[in-house]
Amino acid sequence: MFGLDKDTGNLIIIISVLGILTCLCLWLLRSLNIILKNHGIKEVENYLSWIGVSLAFLILLMIFVTAGDLGILLLVGSIVSFLLMVVGLIAKNTEIAKTGRGWFMPFFLIFILRTFLFEPYQIPSGSMMPGLKVGDFILVKKFTYGIKVNRTGPPIAFGKDPELGDVVVFIPPHDHRPFVKRLIGKPGDRITYINKKIYVNGKPINQKLLSEKDNLRIYEEMLNDRTIQIQQITSRINYPEEWIVPKDKYFVVGDNRDNSNDSRYWGFVPRENFMGTADYIWMSWERWTCAPSFKRAGELNSCTRRYLSK
Repeated sequence: MFGLDKDTGNLIIIISVLGILTCLCLWLLRSLNIILKNHGIKEVENYLSWIGVSLAFLILLMIFVTAGDLGILLLVGSIVSFLLMVVGLIAKNTEIAKTGRGWFMPFFLIFILRTFLFEPYQIPSGSMMPGLKVGDFILVKKFTYGIKVNRTGPPIAFGKDPELGDVVVFIPPHDHRPFVKRLIGKPGDRITYINKKIYVNGKPINQKLLSEKDNLRIYEEMLNDRTIQIQQITSRINYPEEWIVPKDKYFVVGDNRDNSNDSRYWGFVPRENFMGTADYIWMSWERWTCAPSFKRAGELNSCTRRYLSK
């Protein structure tokens, strides 16, 4: 999109952040009557606000284009607004202290919520059908596998390894955008795919046919004491393949087995690349031309059952 790669987008974000910080410093110095003494505070404030808002819009656009992470920017915003509040209190400047406090609270609360608890994400493809449809908005539970600030990297506390059957959200090794898949292989596991059936360490994942219509079959599978639903396209031909999952790596596949770009094609997922799990659907919005819907809102498994019952 827009012909920009991640490195170019990140450079634009860094320059824009520096521009916003420069505007903030100029406003602060003017508020303290250190510079621009011959200019009215409202005149300077309006001018700098216009520049700051434009740069902030550019940052959000670049994050959208590059599928970037807001976590670091929210942390920087929290620190800067807190320091601004402190400067206002020390200088006994009510306007500066009030402005810093007004920005600090929303920045900090959004940072805590989005970085450590839940992050919204929209499903871009049908690779997780029938459970997740194109346009579903999910909440990624960020603390499932531990507490971390960045999307990638080891957890800083409460680390926990992914389990078989988890609907995992992660950054794949070949892309910078988050993916959503089903985890079916842990370190050391032998994964075999023969005749549209997956075998883990030589044992097949048991299947029960739920429905068949035209070229599509819906199956129920038992994986790690949990019941999941997958779908297959009967006309697709699959050749036998086998993988051994390396240390600290995991094997993931889509529930839409014949229409998913997953570990069968681009390899394994490093442990440190997991962001969390997809447990809740809070809204569906298939196209810009239709209205958002909340009919599928709820836990992922219950949404799947409702979808299959139609």
